[in-house]
Amino acid sequence: MKLTIRDMPTAAASRPRRLAKPTIDLDTAPYAITLLRVSLGLLFLAHGLLKVMVFTLPGTAQFFASLGLPAGMAYVVAPMELIGGLMLMAGLYTRWVALALFPILLVATYTHLPNGWLFAHENGGWEFPAFFAVATVVQFLLGDGAYGLTQRLRLPR
Repeated sequence: MKLTIRDMPTAAASRPRRLAKPTIDLDTAPYAITLLRVSLGLLFLAHGLLKVMVFTLPGTAQFFASLGLPAGMAYVVAPMELIGGLMLMAGLYTRWVALALFPILLVATYTHLPNGWLFAHENGGWEFPAFFAVATVVQFLLGDGAYGLTQRLRLPR
């Protein structure tokens, strides 16, 4: 059998085919990452402040106990949310902070499971804490984004 040039595979034919071209704009992606980081930081800060300023730490501890959680967790979770929220907003060790805050959201999701999916349910469903948890994992995977202090101060990662 005689082969011709037309019968030879081309470089393009030997490459795996993609379903779609990547659509990440490398010019704006760092700013999108920063927007996610600051938004998550604000949410954690707001929830930490709620536990300390509105419910108070003893009240939060009592609420945790009513859910079957150790009451002492309130004295760990609230400062983690406050400090972690500030660190996320500043872009300080974003990956590690997101990783440290993730278990809080897993527990929050678990405690909301009996309430159903929708967060509009009387005691809040698990859609919001689950989404919040996923967003925290995404932040862990993405890192600081633009304007993070870890990079600006050239701190070890």
